[in-house]
Amino acid sequence: MKNFYQEGPSLTNSYRNDETLQKFLKAILPPEVQKKALPHLDHLGNRAATDLWSWAQDAEARPPIHVPFDPWGRRIDDIRVSDGWKNLEKAAAEEGIVATAYDRQHGAFSRIYQMALLYLYSPSSAIFSCPLAMTDGAARALELYAPQELKARALPHLLSRDPATFWTAGQWMTERTGGSDVSGTSTDASPYKEASEFGATHALHGTKWFTSATTSQIALTLARPAGAPAGSKGLSLFYLELRDKKNHLNHIQIHRLKDKLGTKALPTAELNLNGTPARMIGAEGEGVKRIASVLNITRIYNSICAIGHMRRALDLAQDYSSKRKAFGKLLKDHPLHKETLRVLEEDFRRCFAMSFFVAHLLGKEEVGEISASERILLRALTPVLKLYTAKKAINISSEVVEMFGGAGYVEDTGLPRLLRDGQVFSIWEGTTNVLSLDMLRAFEKEQALPVLIEYFSTCEAQKVPAFAEKWKGFQALLGKLKTGGPEDWELHARQLALSVGDLMSESLLIEYSL
Repeated sequence: MKNFYQEGPSLTNSYRNDETLQKFLKAILPPEVQKKALPHLDHLGNRAATDLWSWAQDAEARPPIHVPFDPWGRRIDDIRVSDGWKNLEKAAAEEGIVATAYDRQHGAFSRIYQMALLYLYSPSSAIFSCPLAMTDGAARALELYAPQELKARALPHLLSRDPATFWTAGQWMTERTGGSDVSGTSTDASPYKEASEFGATHALHGTKWFTSATTSQIALTLARPAGAPAGSKGLSLFYLELRDKKNHLNHIQIHRLKDKLGTKALPTAELNLNGTPARMIGAEGEGVKRIASVLNITRIYNSICAIGHMRRALDLAQDYSSKRKAFGKLLKDHPLHKETLRVLEEDFRRCFAMSFFVAHLLGKEEVGEISASERILLRALTPVLKLYTAKKAINISSEVVEMFGGAGYVEDTGLPRLLRDGQVFSIWEGTTNVLSLDMLRAFEKEQALPVLIEYFSTCEAQKVPAFAEKWKGFQALLGKLKTGGPEDWELHARQLALSVGDLMSESLLIEYSL
């Protein structure tokens, strides 16, 4: 024991190691889709443990830097990223992480295929999955609302499998006045009268406090046209291109890169729009409605990335438990350690089932195969899914870091990053409280609560005592709230949302036999 050195955890093909993913896909995908998807996923699972993982390590070791001036004092605001980050972008294009959803070769199953790719790619992407989420969201918004000539200009790039022509997109809404509450947006939009390659209609002036994917080619943002009313109703959605023909920033000045708790490889900047040309998407005043299509996709991405993060953490813990000895035997042979892992694995499977269920609903909606009740479920469950998987990801990350003892607290093992990066899932695209209130809006505007009650009342899980007990408690809470006012519903919104997450994830775990 004098010269003992502990062997650390290692990664192998993440598709072949994932029984939950394989079981689910083989049960839900038609044979012809399996024939295409499964070999591709096996290939990507191997890359996730080899070259992608190596590039992610490089991207984390060499985070982006902001170079405001060239050697002669000219303002350039260059954001320089590592070769690893650039290679992860190329791989995302090659593997069709965004494009697969829009080929729609497999109908409603196209989204399941795509989200399975994302699920394997994300844990080895150094969070390049973030720009991909916004790219996908932008593609959907443009597909739905942009004029034909703008679609023809942007969509082939956003959906390209060729790294040389692939574009990513940013989503710039956060200002000093707030993040989720965009009503105080102070960016102004005045008429733009010069010629523009993409048909700019307005010039934007304002400060964006937090812009992820600031090295992207395009961005969608909210701004207030001249004369528009205050609050959310006065906001419009705009498309902008970051650089002009000479590759100069389009009247954009970058103040600084954000020094964040985690996601260190992801360039996130604070910047000013100083007359940036932009094109309005949709009618004036429709900004919040139009950005909702982006948020639906980015929130589902957040959930898929969260379960990918959980799976990576648990894979490392499982591997280590077969290598580390304590008190005379391997960790995996200690009943308490085994039980702790079992509970975490069950939480993961519940989140997995719910995430892919909602992804399938999204796929159905996009090809026109969704029923009225399923559309309401998609609306109500998207915020619940995001908040629920985020909380579970943080808990699993914390437990896994703890399982490594002191090694889990030492930066050069890479393990603390699980916890630091895991925290972003509950913050990006809406906090737990914000999303809980969004669920209440779905209850009010879409009458989603009766649809959920009908679903839970008739699901197979009603035969399981543990589910029936939770269902009874949920009904009791609803009974109390129905006698109260709006403040009572808001006060208990978080409890309600987490309860919906518990019930839905457990019912789907049983339905999918995971």
